[in-house]
Amino acid sequence: MFGSIIDLTSSDLTLKLIVLCTMTSILAGFVISYIYMYTGKYTKNFSIALVILPVLIQVVIMLVNGNLGTSVAVLGAFSLVRFRSVPGSSKEICSIFFAMAIGLATGMGYLTFALLATVIVGLIFVILYKTSFGEVKQDEKELRITIPENLDYTEIFDDLFETYTSEYTLDKVKTTNLGSMYELHYHIILKDQTKEKNFIDDLRCRNGNLTIICSRVSSRKEEL
Repeated sequence: MFGSIIDLTSSDLTLKLIVLCTMTSILAGFVISYIYMYTGKYTKNFSIALVILPVLIQVVIMLVNGNLGTSVAVLGAFSLVRFRSVPGSSKEICSIFFAMAIGLATGMGYLTFALLATVIVGLIFVILYKTSFGEVKQDEKELRITIPENLDYTEIFDDLFETYTSEYTLDKVKTTNLGSMYELHYHIILKDQTKEKNFIDDLRCRNGNLTIICSRVSSRKEEL
């Protein structure tokens, strides 16, 4: 149904067809980049990279198609490239794979399939962004409590958690201040957002007025 319009192994590969594939890659790249920018925070460098990436993948596929020697050479060249950057979010990684997949399709001559996939996957991105699918509930919090080492943290806060939260879990315990204190990391869901200050005040009475931090769920959890 989505057969390739180009036989890359034949001698009939014309400049016109190459240009057609390239323009399709550029068009799809712009669409992918715009969708990425529309669905959240972005940087100019990454947005430009999404436009160029399908064309680069297309060129590589056209060069290695049907040629084992060239394929091995390209594989060796790409193996020398190391990407040194901060960890990307899941959205950025999906966008990169999206652009690469479209570049593979255009490089093999499946232009109709490439355009159709761009539209369908792009719509899925936008629809999921516009809906509440996968959103963290507003009443979910990360709670960090510092306590002196002589306090038994296993049950000291249980009655307060039962009063103010509908769900709580102790995720991590670590020592701090040369082992003289403990830092407890909880994941909680508050019953009532308006009672957050009362909750913290009650916790302060238990931990000797040491540091307490209550914040939204960290975005770092979405990194792959």
